[in-house]
Amino acid sequence: MTPRRTQRPVALVLAPDAGDASDLELGRALIEGERWAIAETWHRFAPAVIMLARRALGSEAEAEDLAQEVFYRLFAKRDTLRAPDRLRSFVFSFAIRVLKTELRRRKARAWLSFHRPETLVDVGGELTDMESRDLLRRFYGLLDRLAPRSRLVFALRHLESMTVEEVAAHMDLSVSTVKRALERATTKMSCWIEADRGLAAYFDEKGWPR
Repeated sequence: MTPRRTQRPVALVLAPDAGDASDLELGRALIEGERWAIAETWHRFAPAVIMLARRALGSEAEAEDLAQEVFYRLFAKRDTLRAPDRLRSFVFSFAIRVLKTELRRRKARAWLSFHRPETLVDVGGELTDMESRDLLRRFYGLLDRLAPRSRLVFALRHLESMTVEEVAAHMDLSVSTVKRALERATTKMSCWIEADRGLAAYFDEKGWPR
């Protein structure tokens, strides 16, 4: 006679609904290399990283390429995430480091070409005509004249609307250093914009303080 087997339910360990996972849960899973966490990290943070890069670089195509590079490096270095609950800060600090490197690279090779990206990002809405596109091209031309760190501080503060403290935290700088860099960059940009009547009128219309 065949012995009777006790029927026991089979317990399956399933990944949580990725969209419902907290940053802490996502961070822990990312460190462990869980596939769902890698996918969710991209889904959750890539749009903001791309927007940050678009505003800092002025080019949508370059921003998308940079975001790919950011997350490629981030996933390779996921074990350096020491505080899983601070995953968001980890992602943005990583993105800013990569962006800073790209700005330095761009500055170093600037003398090789006068090419400007064709796809510019408006700092205050959609570009509606060729005149506006030309103004934004000139604006990003002025940003190109800033040193990489100054440009990034300026972009994070004025284009991303981060606080000085947030900029300092993401760039691993002191608040006083950020304030000095921001003051220098803002003074230079204000002078350059004032020298361009079209740009000055454009930003006056936008209500952007200079």
